[in-house]
Amino acid sequence: MLRDEEGFTTAGMAIALLVSLSLLFSAAQVYRVNRLAADVQDVADATALAAQAQVAEFMVAVRVTDGVVLSMTLLGITAYGLGVVALCVPPVAEIGGQLVSAGQKVLDARDAFAQRAAALLDELQKALPFLAAASAASVARANEDGGGEGYHGVALLLPSQGEAITVGASDAETDLKQAVEAQQDELAEAAARAEEAARAANDAKERGFRRDCGDAPAYCMYERADHLASLGAAENPRYASVDTWSFSVALERARAYYAKRLLGERPENATVEEKARSALRRNFYRYAVGALREACAQPPDENGAVSFPLLPRNADQMRGTTLYTDPAYPVDTEGEAPTMHAWEGCPGLGLTDYYGSAQTLDQGVFSECPECHFTVAALGSVAAASTSIENGFEYHYAAVAQAADDYRRAMEDAQPLSALAKTKAQGLLDKMVAALQDAGSMRIQARPPGADGCIALVVSSGSATGDLFESAFVSTPSTLGTRAAIGAATLVADETEEASVVGDVLDGFGADGSAAVGAGRIVLDCWAGMLRVYGSGQDGLASAVETALGSLPLAGSAGLGTWAADALRAGLSAVGLQPAETAPLKPVLVNSAAVARADGSAWSVRYLSLRDQALAASLTSADVFASLADRIQRDAYDRLAALEIEIAVIELPVVGLSLPLTLTLPPAVVQGAQGLVERAVDAVRSASGWLGREPAWE
Repeated sequence: MLRDEEGFTTAGMAIALLVSLSLLFSAAQVYRVNRLAADVQDVADATALAAQAQVAEFMVAVRVTDGVVLSMTLLGITAYGLGVVALCVPPVAEIGGQLVSAGQKVLDARDAFAQRAAALLDELQKALPFLAAASAASVARANEDGGGEGYHGVALLLPSQGEAITVGASDAETDLKQAVEAQQDELAEAAARAEEAARAANDAKERGFRRDCGDAPAYCMYERADHLASLGAAENPRYASVDTWSFSVALERARAYYAKRLLGERPENATVEEKARSALRRNFYRYAVGALREACAQPPDENGAVSFPLLPRNADQMRGTTLYTDPAYPVDTEGEAPTMHAWEGCPGLGLTDYYGSAQTLDQGVFSECPECHFTVAALGSVAAASTSIENGFEYHYAAVAQAADDYRRAMEDAQPLSALAKTKAQGLLDKMVAALQDAGSMRIQARPPGADGCIALVVSSGSATGDLFESAFVSTPSTLGTRAAIGAATLVADETEEASVVGDVLDGFGADGSAAVGAGRIVLDCWAGMLRVYGSGQDGLASAVETALGSLPLAGSAGLGTWAADALRAGLSAVGLQPAETAPLKPVLVNSAAVARADGSAWSVRYLSLRDQALAASLTSADVFASLADRIQRDAYDRLAALEIEIAVIELPVVGLSLPLTLTLPPAVVQGAQGLVERAVDAVRSASGWLGREPAWE
């Protein structure tokens, strides 16, 4: 061998190679051992997720049930409200009574559904620890590899016991039921009487409209004013609909007509008799212009009624006007008795001593003028002819004036009746709003086992290790010892989901009952909308009610239906219903300390203490595993014998709709689950005897 100060010997080279190879194979063995040891943590995580998934499925059932209860609560209450609206419209008052009855039936059906569902969900949540344990054991066993390595997993839900699921009661809802049942007949009667009076008023207004301008081109005030006085369109308008017309239109038309007739009055011939009649007509027109001017100056009352002045058609009616009392006629005293004349131009008039009235003529001793023959009867008959025949303006004016008087009296009757109906309806709608605001007292809420999360424990059988990468450089036993890992999971809202799980489950519920009609159809359509309220809140409620209102014929002469519908909308806007949390829950992995801290029970406090000790000593604490196994065996032993559990049956008696609400369980949690859980618990308890005694691999 040649030796050089800058070289190395063969022995040194051999030693370096052996050390390097030993380190290389040792590192590979470490990697191999760590990889096999890490597998148990993956299984523990999967076990925790599987256990917590049972809680997520339970919460879906709770939310679906809560959605049904809430929708039926809102449906029953709003059915009362819709019934109140319908009771305000006499033509559909019968449907209103049916809607009130439907509201009661829906709320009764809700009570039965809610009580049964709450009771069964309460029992089901007691089985959740077993369901979680069975699912955990099944998933752990399913991770056995082909080499014979087996896993045993157990999971503990925290808290291990849920809060009792119960259904409350609503005093506001009870008040609504009692008030509607006690007052619905009174409301219907008041609305019917108000409708009758309003219909009479509308009939009077329709008559007035037709005699004013609605009958054109046939005889009417419009046609006569155009033909007899040649009034222009501005003074003599024509309306096509009674909805845009009012009695004030006829009043202004008559005012323009008589003003034009007064200005244009002329005798038709030169005879004294005609001149006298012309003078009396002029006085009549002058009276009409003054009376109509005063009437037009008075605004319509709150109902749109106006007062038409009396235009006398005979001497008796004339005696009730200023035509009778105004001193407008010249009197001379040249004869044996004073003589009253029709006008100043009468040929028989001498020197005028004074002016008298028709009343004076009636009460005194006067001689009749041989020229003009003026008498009270002559003055009273000025408008008699044109009032008695269809082609006279006064004929149609008198008809419109009578219609206006009928309209005023009918509206005076209708107003207190309408006010009474509105007072009763508003009181009932206020109670409906109060019941809607108290709808939260009838909700199905749950805090089940596992609400804070779950802690899972998995141990390996220690037999599936193979040769563990055996070589001459590393000496190791052929198997690894017992390995264990703890995993934890909790539930979070899955915000990535676009649809609501509750909505998806309930979407098909409103589709049945397509043959329903009348109140049943309205209730069913409204429920289809109420099912969406769970996730949309106030907007969904308003939309559902609006759809139902669209199915009711609200038109009526008294306008109570439209008013009640608006009052219902206004009431609903004050409810402020907020949407529920509808995003599906999904299990996610978390640190077991987070779950234990959220639970805060005595066991969790002890677990945190042991966990901290184990981490500080870098050793596995067998106490944690043993106590976990004991706790699971104590809490998780409710039995389930069926894959599908019927939580309750949703019944809508109004339309005969009956739908079961079921929860389907995976086969793993019921088929041989008891033995599987027991074996897993025994394996964990047995493993706790070895954990902590065996040194970590070096």
